[in-house]
Amino acid sequence: MSTQHLTLLTTLVRGRLARARSAETGASAVEWVVITALLVGIAVAVGAILLNTITDKADSIDLG
Repeated sequence: MSTQHLTLLTTLVRGRLARARSAETGASAVEWVVITALLVGIAVAVGAILLNTITDKADSIDLG
């Protein structure tokens, strides 16, 4: 990368950081609860799929 590209990238990043720091809007408590509930639901679904897959594979092992 050239020096000009790095300067431009640095300027853009600094501008975005400044805007993010000055923004007074944020997620409300209700939004955080909804986001958390969705993430927990996804984690439970992935866990259930993994458990089911592992159990099926374990049951298919011939021990006799």
